[in-house]
Amino acid sequence: MGSATREALAAARSALAELGSKADLATANDLFAAGRVIADSAQLRAVISDPSADAAGKSALVARVFGPQLSPAAVGLLSNVVAQRWSGQRDLLAAIEELGIRAIAAYAPPSLGIEAELFAFEVAVASDAELELALRGKLADPVAKAALAERLLAGKASEQTIAIIRQLVLQPRGRSIREALRQAASIVADQAGLAIATVTSAGPIAAAALTRLQASLAKQYGRQLKINQIIDPSLVGGLRVQIGDDVIDGSVATRINELRLQLIG
Repeated sequence: MGSATREALAAARSALAELGSKADLATANDLFAAGRVIADSAQLRAVISDPSADAAGKSALVARVFGPQLSPAAVGLLSNVVAQRWSGQRDLLAAIEELGIRAIAAYAPPSLGIEAELFAFEVAVASDAELELALRGKLADPVAKAALAERLLAGKASEQTIAIIRQLVLQPRGRSIREALRQAASIVADQAGLAIATVTSAGPIAAAALTRLQASLAKQYGRQLKINQIIDPSLVGGLRVQIGDDVIDGSVATRINELRLQLIG
């Protein structure tokens, strides 16, 4: 992430925080819809992401294009986004999606457990090759894929989680569905001041050991962590921990593979 994008993203997050309760699920859906329109229009995307263009002019353009269709809160956030300087078009599109996810996470009831629902769907996708293929297939109609995800989630996930997953399916931006789900869950957790540690092990981890691991990682990373557990017998033993882009791989399978490579070399 370039320095321009970091500064722009910080400004956009501040604008969302200033809206308070005016930003909600409807605001998020408006942002998602606007992001898809911008992604589908090369001309509009080029104009509003041009760092040399007048910021006020870009904000006015967004108001003209989206004002009649979207809520004032969504238009205001979009205007703020396009007024910033971004390192690239992809960063701008990612920021619009992130604001939508943060709007959902910030103002949804805490009891919903959106991050947990996203993780549960990721696990379901990972365990069903046909489902993953159906959701990631490039030739399939995005609307049909989104409808499939909604049918699978109906009655099993909150409307907030369904709205996020629908967006991820409709606008993958080159990501696999599992990658998109992990990114969304990380944003939801970050909005609550947490980070996610995905812990993969060959078998179940005792609660006491998991608590010690969580405390150790929280101390190392300087923030509270939410642990997501994945069971993968192919690891043989040990643990694989991923926090953001950091991977701590102490699995037996990895050590065996490293030894094999050393012997070959």
